[in-house]
Amino acid sequence: MTSGLVSVIIPTYNRAQLVCRAINSVRSQTYQNWEILVVDDGSRDDTPVAIARQFGSDPRVRYVYQVNGGVCSARNNGLARASGDFVAFLDSDDLWEPWKLELQVACLKRFPDAGMIWTNMMAVDGQGTVLHAHYLETMYRSRNMYTDDQLFDVFHPVKSITAAGPPSVQQARLGIGNIFSQMVTGSLVHTSTVLLRRSLQQKIGGFNPELAPAGEDFDFHLRTCRESRVAFVDVSSVRYQIGEGDQLTSSKYSLIIAQNFLRTILPVIERDRALIHLPQRTIEQTLSYAHGWYGRQLVRSGQLDTGRQHLQAALKHAWSNETAMIWVLSLLPERTANQLRSLFGRAKTAP
Repeated sequence: MTSGLVSVIIPTYNRAQLVCRAINSVRSQTYQNWEILVVDDGSRDDTPVAIARQFGSDPRVRYVYQVNGGVCSARNNGLARASGDFVAFLDSDDLWEPWKLELQVACLKRFPDAGMIWTNMMAVDGQGTVLHAHYLETMYRSRNMYTDDQLFDVFHPVKSITAAGPPSVQQARLGIGNIFSQMVTGSLVHTSTVLLRRSLQQKIGGFNPELAPAGEDFDFHLRTCRESRVAFVDVSSVRYQIGEGDQLTSSKYSLIIAQNFLRTILPVIERDRALIHLPQRTIEQTLSYAHGWYGRQLVRSGQLDTGRQHLQAALKHAWSNETAMIWVLSLLPERTANQLRSLFGRAKTAP
């Protein structure tokens, strides 16, 4: 490993112009001790030509081509080739603020008990217009379940650690704590905002290919939080693009993400219950939410029998009027169920 070096892993697929923007957002960092591993997951556009044309003279930008295997495979390929002390991930349609790495490296160097640091992010459209200044709270329901004081037990002013970033960053504070328990209820971490120690990543391994093509990030970050205290600064260091059809968070992947959330937490709760410092009621509510979420997605996809089983499991863990209603609707003829769904939808949106 190279001291202080950040290995930035950028998976990409058929996003020639977008990935070049992402690369340039790394090259524009105020912290310049980095290497970039662009893992091309079998692109059929001019990605290799564009990268060679724009970055062929920069030895810090390494291009790796692989047969299409998905983002999980691409990230693991990059991890296997990384040589830095730190690892960061950047999706090819996202952009970093120029102070991101300087802030995060300084924090991890100052506090060696923190194995990972992440931040908030802003959501932007395809033209770069900011739609949400702090998007973690919108994207991840669990972020609204806890205050920073419930997550972290130590706080430090950013200005006492580094001069990186604009005044809004300098006025923020760094929180450090063990958030494994809270992470069991749902993810608090977004991958493109993360910087972690390579030694910790090697301890937990890579992304689980069995959870591909969507939702494997949660499992990875949950394992990270199980093994180490982590740090967070509530500033938006990433411009996260939303609204594109090929994103793994688009609605067509909802069933897979819901299934993988359930597949991730079930064995963790069984194996690590002694490490999860949450009331049993919270555990039951989490299991109810997980089964209910998956059950709803199954019903919507037409898999009624399996969907009903998970809806029933959800109700056994914790009662929910919405889950009960969907279970009842799944028993009715399709036309009647659709009419009732329509009425229910209008009622929910009435002022």
